[in-house]
Amino acid sequence: MSQPASGQGQVADAVKGNWVDTLAPAPARPFLRLSRADRPIGTWLLLIPCWWGLTLAVAATGFRPVAIWIALGCAIGAFLMRGAGCTWNDVTDRDFDGAVARTRSRPIPSGQVSVKGALVWMCLQSLVSFGILLTFHPTAIALGVLSLLPVAVYPFAKRFTWWPQVFLGLAFNWGALLAWAAFTGSLSLAPVLLYLGGIAWTLFYDTIYAYQDVEDDALIGVKSTARRFGDRPKPWMQVFLMATVVLISAAALVALPPLPAMAALLGAWAMGWHLAWQLVRLDISDPAACLALFRANRTTGLIPLPFFALAAVL
Repeated sequence: MSQPASGQGQVADAVKGNWVDTLAPAPARPFLRLSRADRPIGTWLLLIPCWWGLTLAVAATGFRPVAIWIALGCAIGAFLMRGAGCTWNDVTDRDFDGAVARTRSRPIPSGQVSVKGALVWMCLQSLVSFGILLTFHPTAIALGVLSLLPVAVYPFAKRFTWWPQVFLGLAFNWGALLAWAAFTGSLSLAPVLLYLGGIAWTLFYDTIYAYQDVEDDALIGVKSTARRFGDRPKPWMQVFLMATVVLISAAALVALPPLPAMAALLGAWAMGWHLAWQLVRLDISDPAACLALFRANRTTGLIPLPFFALAAVL
């Protein structure tokens, strides 16, 4: 049976019935797919640490109206820079993607977008995002420019280390530092601890994600924590879970007076319970279940935010 027109070129692991495949103009769809706009979970996972950093900074130093723009600017920037980063990833991984069942339908290996077109698209997204960054504090601007280093290195990490998820964590949680600096104008121990907690969280959720491709990765020689841990990932993931909770809790304790800190601690612990729920349900032999658990991390990451907001009120 032929594919419906709205779904032509859709990517295998995209959310079914997503707005790109159903509503976006046909010429724009390959580029939006290249940016993973049909798979929004990555934008959330990039944005949430930004909102952690901003909300904890507000709780630590008091609310100012600029926080509203920082929150909005981070949201737009996360969408654009996630798109630019994914485009760069797909350019560098185009040969690997063509050899993996889940990724061979992506725009470059499937022939929807040329490498040159992808690079132009990456630059356009980056330039618009840079324009937003220029409205932030100079310290945040410097951090934003520096963030390009882990973004550039990450696609190559799977070629030389069993721990490419560490490099993803370095890139995806940078917003905790950037948003804190955008609001306060400086860095301190609290956002660094928050950043490290985010890296531990990334190790947890991206290990789950990597189990979708573990057999194909072994065939083509791509490394990951999933291949490193084999059929016994849970002891490692328990460590990542505890590190996430301890480091985010430490950030709250360092940043806040006792009563607001207790509110923020409740958020970190509630996040830990959600991670524990994922660990109980994890079945590494079921790729669809792994993808569902990976996507559940949007909820995981959002859990601390109302507690951080409560800390700001207190």
